[in-house]
Amino acid sequence: MLTGVYPARKKNGESYFRASITYMNKHISLGSYSTEAKAHKAYQTARKVLDNKARYRIDNYPSSCPIPFQKWVVLINARDNGIYIKNPVYIRKRYFIYYIDRDTALKFDAEDLFYYARHKIIKRGGHLFTSEYGMQVNILSRYGIKNYAVPGRDYVFVNGDDTDFRYSNIEIINRYNGVSKIFRNGKTCYQARIHINGYYIIGRYSTEEEAAIAYNKAVNILKDKGFSKNYSLNYIEGMDEIAYASMYQRVRISKRIRELDIRNILLQ
Repeated sequence: MLTGVYPARKKNGESYFRASITYMNKHISLGSYSTEAKAHKAYQTARKVLDNKARYRIDNYPSSCPIPFQKWVVLINARDNGIYIKNPVYIRKRYFIYYIDRDTALKFDAEDLFYYARHKIIKRGGHLFTSEYGMQVNILSRYGIKNYAVPGRDYVFVNGDDTDFRYSNIEIINRYNGVSKIFRNGKTCYQARIHINGYYIIGRYSTEEEAAIAYNKAVNILKDKGFSKNYSLNYIEGMDEIAYASMYQRVRISKRIRELDIRNILLQ
């Protein structure tokens, strides 16, 4: 058997060949191939990449390369930074790049390296996910951004680059369910609204927390009236039960919601 090549069989008995290379005492898989010759070519290419830093870089991936692009990134990162990471990550000073593919490179802060070294990013339907205990988790949730959040309205990329996920580049505008920052009479305030058979304004408030709690209170009012829609309540981080209860009692809800005849809604 040629160097770097190992025979294998599929469940149906069909034979194929695996290619791998050892570097820094790490066994790095290069992929699976239909013939021994193709697998060996992948091994030879990997050897050249590891031995020639000047010639082989991430940005000059050959169109006919026998090694998948993500494996190419893994090899070059191991070579340049002296650390093997199984995911397609390349470490820079103070940040790293995660390559979804040749055309999609995401930037993250160095503090997230341990997480993304262990969690593969999946791109599906324009969204980016990792897998947590068998569940798909949107990577935006790590920033406190909800799944329904709209870019440009609920959060923005400060430098305009939507592939730059460094914490300093993500500004959250609206962090709570039903709450939006608005400007009235030259001042900033927070509007809470809720969807029933259309959107109803709950009220406008001076702080984001008041608006979030007003939303919760409106949900409870609707439930007490018999409206069974499953709303997600807001959790106010850093606020204890006493402060929450005090604000809950004080916050005002629009008369339109307080006096809403839910029977008319249910009949529509």
